[in-house]
Amino acid sequence: MDRQVVGTCVPRGFLIGILGFLFLGGMVGPLLAAPPNVEKYLHQGDYLGGEKALLEHLINDPKDTEARFGLGALQFIRAVETLGQDMYRFGMNSDLGTLLGFPFFRLPIPINPRPEEIDYQKFRSLFTHFMEGLTKAEKNLALVRDPKTKLPLKMGLIKLDWDGDGKADDYLKTILSKYLNLMARVERNILGEMAVSFDQSDAIWLQGYCNLLLAMGSVILAHDHQNTFEVSASLFFPKVKTPFGFLNNIPRRKADNFSTYTILDLIAFIHMWRFPLRDQKKMEAALAHLEKVIALSRESWASILAETDNDLEWIPGPKQTGVMGIGVQQSMIDGWLEFLDEAESLLKGKKLIPFWREGENRGVNLRRVFTLSRDFDAILWIQGTAATPYLENGVLTNQAVWGHLQRVFGGDFFGFAIWFN
Repeated sequence: MDRQVVGTCVPRGFLIGILGFLFLGGMVGPLLAAPPNVEKYLHQGDYLGGEKALLEHLINDPKDTEARFGLGALQFIRAVETLGQDMYRFGMNSDLGTLLGFPFFRLPIPINPRPEEIDYQKFRSLFTHFMEGLTKAEKNLALVRDPKTKLPLKMGLIKLDWDGDGKADDYLKTILSKYLNLMARVERNILGEMAVSFDQSDAIWLQGYCNLLLAMGSVILAHDHQNTFEVSASLFFPKVKTPFGFLNNIPRRKADNFSTYTILDLIAFIHMWRFPLRDQKKMEAALAHLEKVIALSRESWASILAETDNDLEWIPGPKQTGVMGIGVQQSMIDGWLEFLDEAESLLKGKKLIPFWREGENRGVNLRRVFTLSRDFDAILWIQGTAATPYLENGVLTNQAVWGHLQRVFGGDFFGFAIWFN
């Protein structure tokens, strides 16, 4: 994309002299060069090369929002690829992770025939590295606020290098074909080139997703999982440094081929969901990220509704056609904004989550769960006693809102929520 780089107020003779000097110095090429084509780097899987080229371009043209958006998108996908490579290095069993539905353990990485041994600190580093990449992407996406921004991409042809061998031969469409089944209405023919014309609304949407994943990572890193890791990590990794070395002796490549020992280890895994709190500030950071997700979602939808074009939309407005093949009605948007209001009220502690034990009229203050955190015990939360410090009198969330949302979204609110963010 050529850009005019000089103003009309510069005297012509002075301008000619400056351009002549730059030409003789060999600098006019870089000054007037078009921004790097981020799609080329994404299709080649050359994330480091693309990041370097885009950063150099943005030094000379920091207001190029298309390049800034491309950099943020590239850094986001690179963060996902890095997580996959780290998981592959230690031989993560994605079959079991997918079966159990665990976030971060569902990436379709291949089997590593020579996995490295993983210990607890290396396990935590998986999430640290992932969050570092997301943080870089989020900062760049936050700078994309020009309504004219366009970033056309053939998403399906983006390549990743899951095994870290330097050869990007895993298409993004393979991942999408796995995860888009959460909404049966998705037209399967989009999983080819999947051309999308991303715009400012989508940059805000992706920034929101960065914050959602950062919130999840912050909660994980706020707690100590070492005891659980030593008892259960062998379910997911073949070589675990643990005092219980015999746990590594069970092959677990097929998620649907459970041995007696695997079942016992799964029971122990659930039994060990007791995580001591180690960093209160990370819980508060998670809360801040979640609040930002809500603010960005509102901003994204305001931007979508202000659009007047209809150009290969990732998330369409009521008058647009989306590449996903799913129509979005105004009633859905109104319902979503109503959900955001209710979720924000819960995060701010203005409304309470109804307590699930009979004979108790108080509700759970979700904000205090983040700001006055304690050790997490899943079984005691299910039973109810772990919620006791957060019970108080107040206005309960309107349960009619949640029922209304299910009706508006045809019983698939969760699927649309993942898409809408």
